Amino acid sequence: MSVQKIDFEAEGLLDGLDGEQRADRLALLEHLVAEGVSLSEMRTATASGALPFLPAERVVGGRNRYTTPEAVERTGIDPDFLHAARRAIGLPIPGPDEAVYTEEDIEALGEGTRTVRAAGVSDEESLDLLRTLGRGLAQAAEAMRAITLRLVLEPGMSEYDLARGYADVVAALTPTAGPLVVNILTIHLRQLALGEAITAAERSAGRRLPGSREIAVCFADLVGFTRLGEQVPPEDLSRLAVRLEALTSDVVEAPVRLVKTIGDAVMLASADPEPLLDVGLALLDAADAEGADFPQLRVGTAIGPALSRAGDWFGRPVNLASRITQVARPGSLLAEREVRECAPDRYRWSYAGERRLRGVSEPVPLFRARRLDGSAD
Repeated sequence: MSVQKIDFEAEGLLDGLDGEQRADRLALLEHLVAEGVSLSEMRTATASGALPFLPAERVVGGRNRYTTPEAVERTGIDPDFLHAARRAIGLPIPGPDEAVYTEEDIEALGEGTRTVRAAGVSDEESLDLLRTLGRGLAQAAEAMRAITLRLVLEPGMSEYDLARGYADVVAALTPTAGPLVVNILTIHLRQLALGEAITAAERSAGRRLPGSREIAVCFADLVGFTRLGEQVPPEDLSRLAVRLEALTSDVVEAPVRLVKTIGDAVMLASADPEPLLDVGLALLDAADAEGADFPQLRVGTAIGPALSRAGDWFGRPVNLASRITQVARPGSLLAEREVRECAPDRYRWSYAGERRLRGVSEPVPLFRARRLDGSAD
């Protein structure tokens, strides 16, 4: 196959460069041409400063590219859904002549869409799932990019060496990403299935399940975290989540235990509800002390019999605490009546009304907890 001849200087791809920098850029451009990168791709990448990362993009994205009309023809998916799917995962809509779909994209889109539709999943549900996956995986991709750059970058590194080194590390790490994501997703699905099974068993038995014990549970989550995802870069969202985990670790003391982090939230548990309430209120204070750049927290707590499996907890108080958290006001701690009755005198309690919560058949009376000294509102 003959390599296209391009006058890089005439195309403006060497502008502002001389000496070693010009030689490095020329070597990189010639390498890209040999790899089959088009002139339009090189122009776009040069304008955005992303030229050194084109070799890595070829490693990850494959070499066979298709336009939207070609993707529609090959997958049988209508263009409106194709565009909606790209928007859902956070990608721009390409022009009709832009070749942005790879062979792997075509295969996944066609087979994946046919499979979920055949299973009875609506397009609206598919798009909702894609939005959720897009947010989470965009953060994961950004974290992987940062790790890769750390492994590659060296002082005084040339553009050409950066491009080749980055592509080599991406080639080595990319095969591990798919199995890792699938494994993590499978683990979470398994945990959810276990939780659903225990909840169903509780409902059918109508009594306390064997092996369960009384536990107080609370969730604390960042208010507006999803909305923030539309405003700030993924690395900043990751920083907020990491900071929440650090704040929680700082205030947690036995018998309270940090059970797990779930993106924008943390789950805590304690056999004694009073220390759990103390930690919940301390977390609200810690979040406020972070200043205006850190979102407010909201906390919800419940108590009841639950089953412990692999370090996690399953049962009514877990589900109820999660639902209560979702209706709590920013900067507040809400609890069900049973929690209030366990600690009636240690806190200032105010009635917050009855709320209908998703997955709970009857309205739940809720109470707001504050410290007796009034320092947490």
